[in-house]
Amino acid sequence: MKKALLWCTLLLSAQVCLATSPYLLASKLPAADLATQLAQVEKKLLAEGFTVIGRHTPKGLPAHASLVVTDPSMLEAIQTIAGSGIIAAGIRVGVQTNGTVSYMNPDYWFRAYLRGQFKTAQAPAKAVQARLAKALGEGAAFGGDVAEADLTNYRYMFGMERFDSPNSELSTHTSFEDALKTVQDNLAKGVGNTSRSYDLVMADRKLAVFGVAMNDPGDGEGSWVNKIGADHIAGMPYEIFIVGNKVFALYARYRIALAWPALGMGQFMGIINTPEAIRNTLARVAGGTSAGN
Repeated sequence: MKKALLWCTLLLSAQVCLATSPYLLASKLPAADLATQLAQVEKKLLAEGFTVIGRHTPKGLPAHASLVVTDPSMLEAIQTIAGSGIIAAGIRVGVQTNGTVSYMNPDYWFRAYLRGQFKTAQAPAKAVQARLAKALGEGAAFGGDVAEADLTNYRYMFGMERFDSPNSELSTHTSFEDALKTVQDNLAKGVGNTSRSYDLVMADRKLAVFGVAMNDPGDGEGSWVNKIGADHIAGMPYEIFIVGNKVFALYARYRIALAWPALGMGQFMGIINTPEAIRNTLARVAGGTSAGN
């Protein structure tokens, strides 16, 4: 009996300690300009059945970009999950002029974004990872290690935000249609020096997600991504999403930490003003209020 209990304890400990990383390296390409690299990677993804829905090329990061694609099986799972699961719709692939290609690790990001509903999408998530590896190659994982069990309710450290933090809510509108039009119009106008990188709308479910490039030279992406590691470009773009009549963007002390989990506290303190700057920018896009209004 004691041996059985000991075995169970060791087995549970091993499961709890299973860790995963946010990114996987792909096969490297020869150095070339960014447009050429994006075209090559896009061709490989299309050949493997992915649908390209956007390119993310923010100012201040001239040697880095990302492609965003979708997968039919994952979209079907997300429709079933509904709610905030819409944020998981975009599958991101990072591209650099030096030929480095990387992509988000579906196992990591879907565990974090789908949380308690991850099991619903676990099979398509594995299939997405296999197809990304087939299209682009699969190399070393990088970006830090987080225990799989911790991703469901992840936070960087005690006292910081989680996925469902109240300050991730940006605005409330009279209807889904009004919320959608507000975000679409504000991105089209470049409110807050932003632009649309991608969008996906599930109107019948009253859900939508947008990738947002934040291009302000003072507090846009170029001002902080370069400080903490542009090699994590497959963690971008930042998402703004709509559920019903409400608009959300994950608060940056969660969202940045999720994309850079190995970030040292000194580095985090170096971008201490970034979370509120991002929230203020995206609140304007959402039609809410911000410190800058």
